[in-house]
Amino acid sequence: MRAADDIQDRGLTTDMATTRLRLEGPNELPRAGSRSVFRIVLEVLREPMLVLLLAGGFVYLLLGDRTEALILLIFATFSIAITAVQETRSERALEALRDLSSPRALVIRDGARVRIAGREVVRDDLLVLEEGDRVAADAILVDATDLQVDESLLTGESLPVGKAVGVSQAEAPEPSDARSPGGEDQPYVYSGSLVIRGSGVARVLATGTHTEIGKIGQSLAGLDIEAPRLRSEITRIVTWCAVGGTLVACLVVVLYGLLLGGWLEAMLAGIAVGMSLLPEEFPVVLAVFMAMGAWRIGKVGVLTRRAAAIETLGSATVLCADKTGTLTENRMALAQVWLPSGEAVILEAGKPVSDNCRKLIETAALASAPHPSDPMEVALHNARDTFAPAESSGTTPIHSYGLRPELLAMSNIWDDGQALTISAKGAPESIIRLCRLSADATQQVLKAVEDMATRGIRVLAVATSTAPDRQWADSQLGYHYTLAGLVGLADPLRASVPGAIAECRRAGIRVVMITGDYAATARSIASQAGIQDGEVLVGSDLEALDDEQLAERLKRVTVFARIMPQQKLRIVQAFKARGEVVAMTGDGVNDTPSLKAAHIGIAMGGRGTDVAREASALVLLNDDFAAIVQSARLGRRIYDNIRKAMAFIFAVHIPIAGLALLPLFFGLPILLGPIHIALLEMVIDPVCALVFEAEHAEDDVMERAPRDPAERMFSAPMLAWSIMQGGIAFAMLGGVFLAKTWAGTPEVEVRALIFFGLVAQIVALILVNRSFRASLRVAFLRKNAALGYVVVAVVCVAGLVLLLPQAQALLMFGSITWGDMLLALGLGIGLLLLLEVCKPLVARAMSSRASSTYRKIGSA
Repeated sequence: MRAADDIQDRGLTTDMATTRLRLEGPNELPRAGSRSVFRIVLEVLREPMLVLLLAGGFVYLLLGDRTEALILLIFATFSIAITAVQETRSERALEALRDLSSPRALVIRDGARVRIAGREVVRDDLLVLEEGDRVAADAILVDATDLQVDESLLTGESLPVGKAVGVSQAEAPEPSDARSPGGEDQPYVYSGSLVIRGSGVARVLATGTHTEIGKIGQSLAGLDIEAPRLRSEITRIVTWCAVGGTLVACLVVVLYGLLLGGWLEAMLAGIAVGMSLLPEEFPVVLAVFMAMGAWRIGKVGVLTRRAAAIETLGSATVLCADKTGTLTENRMALAQVWLPSGEAVILEAGKPVSDNCRKLIETAALASAPHPSDPMEVALHNARDTFAPAESSGTTPIHSYGLRPELLAMSNIWDDGQALTISAKGAPESIIRLCRLSADATQQVLKAVEDMATRGIRVLAVATSTAPDRQWADSQLGYHYTLAGLVGLADPLRASVPGAIAECRRAGIRVVMITGDYAATARSIASQAGIQDGEVLVGSDLEALDDEQLAERLKRVTVFARIMPQQKLRIVQAFKARGEVVAMTGDGVNDTPSLKAAHIGIAMGGRGTDVAREASALVLLNDDFAAIVQSARLGRRIYDNIRKAMAFIFAVHIPIAGLALLPLFFGLPILLGPIHIALLEMVIDPVCALVFEAEHAEDDVMERAPRDPAERMFSAPMLAWSIMQGGIAFAMLGGVFLAKTWAGTPEVEVRALIFFGLVAQIVALILVNRSFRASLRVAFLRKNAALGYVVVAVVCVAGLVLLLPQAQALLMFGSITWGDMLLALGLGIGLLLLLEVCKPLVARAMSSRASSTYRKIGSA
């Protein structure tokens, strides 16, 4: 007992602190598991898509096709660099959290105050807390004077909380799971929180990973970012296509050599078929679409840290929105005043108020610090500047009474040259006591307080008095006060939020609020925001639910209140377990685990912490919640356009591969060699990567329900439609090829005719796949600058081939008549018209299929 008392007075000795530091470790988060840039690059290089890009580039290089090889290698290098940079930035999340949790600290050791590195703080150290200090460890107060602490990093709530010394805190037990950040008059302070006002001394209870912020760091380290489903699916398709193409190419070489005896021609045929089936466009499309998507989304104020999250956001079914700083502006503002006459006035900027309201606002500001740092006092000063600017000058405070535990009110005495006026504000119960109100008047005030509190408004009472002289009373109770009224302060809702949430509802995205604030406040904000009515689940009730019971409650709950960080993470994981695609917004350290665990973590860029930004996939640079909806729209557009590009790729490779194989079955010379296919790929690659990426969104893009997460991009209807397009194109070209060949047309002329016919059909396939449902007229009129550039380039290249004999010799083309050119053009136009006739029927079939897999709007 003697030793404990000695520690309480003089702190730890240097030897004791050194021993504990050695036994218990430093006050910081562990550094194990961090990855170097070199290790990250090696992991990226193991991605099958990048391996295929590199392998394809080297194959083309060996074949002497340097242009195609250079294009593929540039794409591969670009993808590696971008991915490595993003992964490296993600690794910084724990570093940022570690720096935040280990500030410098002022401690008492050997009876003297010494400043040490935060990592050297140990259990039972005495922390000296002063205004502006960052708390270095979880601790319990042994002394405090008007101490207020900002715990928003842990709770997400913008207002500081008051702290008070409990009974016999020197003998207080170690922290238990029952205590948690937030709430008034707790004796505990937490690592990473900030002292806003006052001072105190606290005994350290926990350091490092045992602190509340350390527990968040541990949960963050234990979470893995989920692999993007789209990338996984494309990797699987690409791998199968590559394996299949290689087997077919080998089979062509063997069959050609055995049946026709020309092994050199057999090798050329095999290479041509392999190149026609090599699906290098798939990873190129994904890389370009994601990079361009990040650029486009940046134009609306959203920073993309993981590009795959853009597409995933388009399929989000649940958006978990943090209240403070996300739905609200994370600042206090005067929302309502109440006068003793019973008049309640809701304040709006630009709306005039009565003289009595202005006088009340002026009194409340005069009762605050002249240069405030407290958010509520700042709000009162701002309100005076807005509603009562003419009353705000000419006086100086000459005496003040501060808040006391026994009387939660403060008063400032001002000398205006005529009288000594007293302005007071504080808790309604304390001001009622100062004003000595009757029972009826007290009930009237308390009813007004309750009415405002149920709408999430924090209420202060305001009173005035006069001092007869400068012989100041011992306390505020020595004066007779008159009630001036009540002022209600709230964190205002962002103006863009109701419209954004309404659009989310139309798009089938369910919005739920998760906050550490009280249930009444949360319900009020949810109602203002337009979040659909539902149940409110508080953290204590959630803790009593098992996983099965929680899954059942998730169907009905729209507001989660008094939620702790671990509970946020559990909510996100419970939604994911139900098969939802979860987007989570947040700005504080308390949001970090759930941001990382969600499919799409969205952090606030302006008010958010570095830790939250590093753990997120998207960052709202202007903290504009409405940008999330624009991002979801863009995500759906990207997904649609990727499907269009993939459908085009499947379709266009069928006639190319078919024409490479067709001569083999009829014992005819090779029609398309590697150089022809390489030239065609130079048309196909920019079409896939640029033209389809630039396509505008479908008209109903935000009127559909989110797609089912289990739905595959390469669905059976899509594959059937692509095969149908490619099959018809091949049948038309193959028929012309055989007819011309059997009619005795020279081989070089047939090759030229079929090549140009194939180019015309590629353009037709582009127009057909630009929209799922739009008519041919709309396809022509819809603006797409990239398509115009590609068409001009194709026409120019075709013109050069027709005009330059050297180019014709290189491609083994003969002269082509005007009749054959019209025939080639007719092949493209005929395919376009035929497929346009079929498109409405196919669209209805695909819509019917989609309706059985898409979620119904408003469900979930």
